[in-house]
Amino acid sequence: MASFFQKLFGGASAAPAVTSLSALGTDMHSHLLPGLDDGAETVEQSVELMRNLHALGYRKLVMTPHIMGDFYRNTPVGIREKLALVRTAAAENGIDLELDCAAEYYLDESLVRKLEQGEELLSFGGASRYVLFETSYINEPFNLTDIVFALKSAGYQPVLAHPERYTYLYGKFDELPRIREQGVLLQLNLNSLVGYYSPAAKRTAEKLIDAGLVDMVGTDMHHLKHHDALQRVLHSEYLPKLLALPLLNSSL
Repeated sequence: MASFFQKLFGGASAAPAVTSLSALGTDMHSHLLPGLDDGAETVEQSVELMRNLHALGYRKLVMTPHIMGDFYRNTPVGIREKLALVRTAAAENGIDLELDCAAEYYLDESLVRKLEQGEELLSFGGASRYVLFETSYINEPFNLTDIVFALKSAGYQPVLAHPERYTYLYGKFDELPRIREQGVLLQLNLNSLVGYYSPAAKRTAEKLIDAGLVDMVGTDMHHLKHHDALQRVLHSEYLPKLLALPLLNSSL
């Protein structure tokens, strides 16, 4: 047990204060490309959000707009066009960030069709070919195993976005290690650590960290409210625990 003086002044057992997110290096989940989804609407908003992430310590951003068959019908060509605009804007505004793009695919019939037809999926991580995907927040997907198999058969490494936010998994935490055992990497949203989405998402995020089941971390940045929450994440007691895990961000 720590002594009174250790508690009062800090001691060897005290976790070091986290003042930035520079240890992560890369944010691999954000919605900063303008006009493509529910994230940034203009290049000016993109610049402001990039500037804020750079100030938090990031050196590289992989921006991942939604691709959803019935709603966000983005294509690799359109996404790369917006990436070129944002790269130009960042250079003009003196923002020293490496910028890249991928996508956040919704697990729907459109994704199934893309895989069946051999269409290009936007991936990140170079030869690792990580593909970020999400599911319904409420309804458990009946074909998750089949989609994971199809992704891996096509040479991709599936990464499940923010598993702590899926309400169909609440009360079924043991399903998450099983999903990971199928070869799916798990990506946590930083803002879950401060209860931004819900108390249940916060509890699940903490359990994932305690169990060592987090492979990547993303901001899932859409707008300034997310940035404001990230400022509070720096004071989360779980952030040092998260950063102590063998996360893949710095290798991206």
